[in-house]
Amino acid sequence: MYWDAKLVKPLSDYRIYVEINDGRKGIFDLKPYLDRGVFRELRDVHYFNQVGILFGAITWPHEQDIAPETLLTEMQPLVADEPI
Repeated sequence: MYWDAKLVKPLSDYRIYVEINDGRKGIFDLKPYLDRGVFRELRDVHYFNQVGILFGAITWPHEQDIAPETLLTEMQPLVADEPI
């Protein structure tokens, strides 16, 4: 679907770089989530860096995920060719 993630890369300071199937690119900051429930596990940088994509969603091995509507609403867009 148009909101499916096609690429995700972990960045420093608990942020991820995301590319969406419809061409949007941006940075999503997970710091506001790190004190909430299952997201606490993401404080471990080694675990945080295991971010991936499953069925178009941003996920981690222990089933943490980011809802597509949250990702699209809170992602900070990147301008074309802006370095990450």
